[in-house]
Amino acid sequence: MNGHQIPTSTQGSAVTVIGLGPMGRAMTRTLLTAGRPVTVWNRTAGRADGVVAEGATRAATPGEAVEASDLVILSLTDYRAMYDILDGSTASLAGRTLVNLSSDTPDRTREAATWAAGHGAAFLTGGVMVPAPMVGTEAAHVYYSGPGEVMEHHRARLETLGTPRYLGEDPGLAQMMYQAQLAVFLTTLSALMHATAMLGTAGMKATEALPELLTFTDTIGAILRAGEETPGAALDAGEHPGDLSTVTMMGATSDHIVETSRALGLDLALPLAVQAHYRRAIENGHGSDNWTRVIDSIRESR
Repeated sequence: MNGHQIPTSTQGSAVTVIGLGPMGRAMTRTLLTAGRPVTVWNRTAGRADGVVAEGATRAATPGEAVEASDLVILSLTDYRAMYDILDGSTASLAGRTLVNLSSDTPDRTREAATWAAGHGAAFLTGGVMVPAPMVGTEAAHVYYSGPGEVMEHHRARLETLGTPRYLGEDPGLAQMMYQAQLAVFLTTLSALMHATAMLGTAGMKATEALPELLTFTDTIGAILRAGEETPGAALDAGEHPGDLSTVTMMGATSDHIVETSRALGLDLALPLAVQAHYRRAIENGHGSDNWTRVIDSIRESR
């Protein structure tokens, strides 16, 4: 078993959920709908009222919540919250699995896996890639990493929340994927708001602007996939052919966006950051390469 702790409890259908924000409540309701006995705990006890009325069992303490199930799902603000809640209940962790679906850094995730192992618990990292209302739907998927045999042991219960996408043994890998996905998501959201603000200076309302902008964002994936049979293959090979677009061309566009935004009196943080990527690539002699060449300067900052 590669030295990993496998749960020995026979509570094979029960689940504990600690943390009852919108995501925690959605997961609890999904598990209840699937017929799973669910025990819940939250620092603000009143947040459990709704799911308790729907069939969940309210634990009086974190230790009681942990002891109710061999599978303990954590949906918290960050990993510090896990320690704050469970540090007084570590004696109850042995033989159980903690599945932390909270957001934090990959390094803190790895530290948490070591902490859990020190108390006899298995540990899986997870990243839920849909908003709370979509948990448990066909569109839902969750990235996991950690011991493969532990993942398989709990797969039947975890797949209730969404299709599991297992990435490997490294407990930091699911968190890395989650952060990478959110880097795209948050940057896109800021870009949409920047673009909406630009159009707003011309008198266009958000109700007019956003439908047009969202139509374009919907096509970006198709545009990127059209260039090669396997997206990312050229990047992995270190190839940046400039036959369809070049750093110089895209860089000129980024210059125009900065100039327009400055003239309109808008915040320049986002457009200046994008412009810097293209300018560095040009300075390094890659103006005729494909725009993907900007990854070099991003990597060089490590």
